[in-house]
Amino acid sequence: MYKPWRSPLVTERVEYITGLSPEGRAWLERVDEVVAELALKWNLRLGEPLDHDGYTAVIVAAETETGEQAILKLAFQHMESRDEAKGLEFWSGDPTVRLLASDPATDAMLLERCRPGHSLNDVPESEREEILARMIQRLWRAPPADHGFRHLSEMVDYWCRESRADEERWPDPVLVREGLAAFEELARPRVGDVLLGTDIHAGNVLAAEREPWLVIDPKPFVGNRAYDALQHMFDKIDVVAIDPVGFVKRWSAYLGLPEKDVRAWAFARFAAERHQDAADWRRTNDVARRLRVS
Repeated sequence: MYKPWRSPLVTERVEYITGLSPEGRAWLERVDEVVAELALKWNLRLGEPLDHDGYTAVIVAAETETGEQAILKLAFQHMESRDEAKGLEFWSGDPTVRLLASDPATDAMLLERCRPGHSLNDVPESEREEILARMIQRLWRAPPADHGFRHLSEMVDYWCRESRADEERWPDPVLVREGLAAFEELARPRVGDVLLGTDIHAGNVLAAEREPWLVIDPKPFVGNRAYDALQHMFDKIDVVAIDPVGFVKRWSAYLGLPEKDVRAWAFARFAAERHQDAADWRRTNDVARRLRVS
């Protein structure tokens, strides 16, 4: 029988989320063992586990044999995160943290450490969105023909299947169906698609020394630039909910994107997104309702 994990490497949030599945529970049982094996493999001196807001990873401070300060990240792989190491290799430290080593067998990565390491959330709101937009824009590049990254439509289709499987809980069936149809249509491959970060918000941009700010935790997919406007909006939904149309207008201007495109994507995702909590689902549907173009 699985027992609650008590390793100091695992936060309560990570234990709860990964412990929901048999695969996650098996991963939890081996965390200490795998981290020790990786420390030997990469000749690391391990420090303290670091507190973080993530849901599916263990983060440990480390020092390499050359004295470089680093981060050991051991993640429980999920659909969105599969190509993170590959994406970091592609961006090669511009504007992301550098990938120092990776272990495909365990989905572990050794990463450049950001110092002082506070997130962009600590910056006044008047500056935050301008900086965040610049970081997102720097991620947008056309990958080579043989890149092997998945298309955004694969992730959107996956999410839409999850929402359709939960149809009995839809707060507004007409709105959700409309959002699902729009989401799938917008996500289709198109000329001009670029590599996206997809999970870029202020909490995933950290203060560093090599550059003032670096991106962490990208989830690379190839798709339309306007999709990358969405994670910040979900992260700041309390602010977005005050004036969704005004927020889209301001945020799309920072990103240099057509307002109508960002609004269409925001409507689709806020309408289609599945939530565990009924109150969260009603709240995102309310935002979608106000972004809908009649």
